[in-house]
Amino acid sequence: MEGSRPVKGGKLEMDNPVTRISVRNLVEFILQSGDLDNRRGTIDKDAMLKGSRLHRKLQKQMGGDYRAEVALRMNCSYEDLDIRLEGRADGIFTEDEVVWIDEIKGIYGNVEQMEEPVKVHKAQAMCYGYIYGVQEGLSKIGIQMTYANLETEVVKRFREVISIEELKEWYQKLLDEYHKWLSYQKKWKEERNHSLQSLEFPFFYREGQRKMVSSVYHAIGASRQIFIQAPTGVGKTMSTIFPAVRAVGEGKGETIFYLTAKTITRTVAQEAFEVLREKGMKYKVVTITAKEKLCFMDETKCDPVHCPYARGHFDRVNDAVYELWTTKSRYDRETIREQAEKWQVCPFEMCLDLSLWVDAVICDYNYVFDPTVHLKRFFGEGAGGDYVFLIDEAHNLAERGREMYSASICREDAVRVRKVMKERAPRLYRSLGKLDKQLKELQVDCGNYLVLPGTGSITMTILKVQGEFDAFLEAHKDVELEDEVRKFYFDIRNFLNIAELIDENYVVYAENGEDGLFRLKLFCVNPAVNLGEYLKKGRSAVFFSATLLPMSYYRKLLSNRQDDYGIYVESPFSQKNRCILNAGDVSSLYSRRGYEEYHKIAEYIAKTVWQRKGNYMVFFPSYKMLEEVYAVYEEEFSVNWVKCICQNSSMKEQEREEFLQEFEQNQESLVAFCIMGGIFSEGIDLLGEKLIGAILVGTGLPQLGNEREILRSFYTENGENGFDYAYRYPGMNKVLQAAGRVIRTREDHGVILLLDERFRQREYSNLFPVEWNDRKTCTLSNVEAQLQKFWESIPDKISHKL
Repeated sequence: MEGSRPVKGGKLEMDNPVTRISVRNLVEFILQSGDLDNRRGTIDKDAMLKGSRLHRKLQKQMGGDYRAEVALRMNCSYEDLDIRLEGRADGIFTEDEVVWIDEIKGIYGNVEQMEEPVKVHKAQAMCYGYIYGVQEGLSKIGIQMTYANLETEVVKRFREVISIEELKEWYQKLLDEYHKWLSYQKKWKEERNHSLQSLEFPFFYREGQRKMVSSVYHAIGASRQIFIQAPTGVGKTMSTIFPAVRAVGEGKGETIFYLTAKTITRTVAQEAFEVLREKGMKYKVVTITAKEKLCFMDETKCDPVHCPYARGHFDRVNDAVYELWTTKSRYDRETIREQAEKWQVCPFEMCLDLSLWVDAVICDYNYVFDPTVHLKRFFGEGAGGDYVFLIDEAHNLAERGREMYSASICREDAVRVRKVMKERAPRLYRSLGKLDKQLKELQVDCGNYLVLPGTGSITMTILKVQGEFDAFLEAHKDVELEDEVRKFYFDIRNFLNIAELIDENYVVYAENGEDGLFRLKLFCVNPAVNLGEYLKKGRSAVFFSATLLPMSYYRKLLSNRQDDYGIYVESPFSQKNRCILNAGDVSSLYSRRGYEEYHKIAEYIAKTVWQRKGNYMVFFPSYKMLEEVYAVYEEEFSVNWVKCICQNSSMKEQEREEFLQEFEQNQESLVAFCIMGGIFSEGIDLLGEKLIGAILVGTGLPQLGNEREILRSFYTENGENGFDYAYRYPGMNKVLQAAGRVIRTREDHGVILLLDERFRQREYSNLFPVEWNDRKTCTLSNVEAQLQKFWESIPDKISHKL
């Protein structure tokens, strides 16, 4: 075919950049077709192991002249680049003077009912057949597709002899289609890198910003990880994105992953890339939005029965991605949905496919680190690249990591599913009965919770349950499972996957939960090792947050490398712009909670608000305490010019937006009663006069619970202060995050009131940032005078004085 030619052997005739791709990945990318159907999860490791064993067994049965696992490769040169296709043929043998390529596939389905081989499976064999035929000078070659059931080992084969000339035309069309993508990618990267050569930082450097930019740039260049504690207002987003794109432009990285825990920070990252585009940068950036938010359907069911966008999705998705990729550079939620609607494909899956070809991906942590939902295109088995990870609000990753690498199995769920499946799947019913019996034996000796040396034989029983489940699903592909059955199926898959990760960073325990359910849990107490498995697939990681204190704590939970950098960026804001007061005559200790303390807290709120009209947030450790104090405040201190609103535990997205809109109104004063560590205590920007005070009730310590006590014991046994790791450090992080809502820009002014005498203790005060060294102590009798003195020093722009 004009413009390309295969080159025999491994030597390339042209000094072109070389792109390597496996035969399997190529045919699955170019020749994918048919429906999207996620009614079953991806193939599990057990099935892969069974498949490998069956492969070896069938290969041995084929006789002495059968060559197994034959490595093959071929180069194809174009004017602008070379493609190296490589892989391993399962088997090559000669029969009746015909050379045969054997491609073996293990499946759970009934192979005897198969009428023809799967298109992409046959395409793999055809690639191997062409490569081998050209290298050996053959005029024709046999293609044998061997399908074997993973349970019964029943085998069915399909055979066809094809001429090498016929294969040549097919093979060239396949590579030319792939070359179209690579050629555009190469031209785009040249254009992108040229635009980055003269790119300058888009703003005047704030204090500390130049230090942060320089540190990030050098860390990426050295392929190192860096932890950055940088106060609000430094401009962390731009200070990490700018040096990262500059490093990429100089060949010191490739794909940037900007990782966040909240939607609002993803929006800030999008805006930062947009600012750089306005300065001349050319960069393709996709924001991955949750499937539920992208889906066109009322109910998110990714199968051709329920979703018209799933029907024939793979027939159209490559054209949809290529058109979008080559015509636009910013891919937000609206852009993705518009393109998916045009091509009638699943917007979420199209977005994931697009992510492979862009320069930067903005997404939630779980798309990189979660073993169940990570982007397998980037982070699956054997995958990796020159990735740069920018991890925003990195303090959130510790708890999120624990969640992602933990798993549990619930006895009551097993019993429920067993009843549902009794008539439909007798073998599964029996396996679930055995699992129920084993869990019941554990429950008898459990009490509140019981730490175990391991899972014992339960893991093998769950493995058997999953095998029976898989066999049932393969034999009944069109059966619609109840939601509880589907959920339990994915629970056991996740349990088995996490069970393979168990090491000294895990605690296995059983518990009778407060909800009345019995669970066996695999609890990841330290996620650093598991997070590290994904981080090492890339080049460099930047962990940054306004609250990474103490840094040693976060480094132990987020990284297992010994060569990490760590820097502290000082606040760019004048201490004169805010007043920090610590009340020494009030406490939120459980033993002190009652009307007397609640009255003090309510009075502190009133006296603070009365000193200066404006908007305030009050943060509480629990909804119960919020309600108690609110009741006292309303009864004793309510005035008609102060409006009060309260966060509740079941707020929908619309209610959250309405809550924040209250801060936009021109009312005289507003007091918002909120939860520390909740949705309004971090990640929101209320600039200028929209918020002039934060009142923090208590030290933010997590409530007592089984897992908190397990963490405490674990770290105590490992030579650390268990209380610090389980309670104090996470609690103080919530405090500092909530306090950070007040001063967001150089023009902001405000007060931070710390209502708990424990803040004066060294164990807590040592965790404050250095710029809080001007905080003062107050009491109910003098708080008004101190606040009055502060506000009198601030220019009164809008006449807020009472």
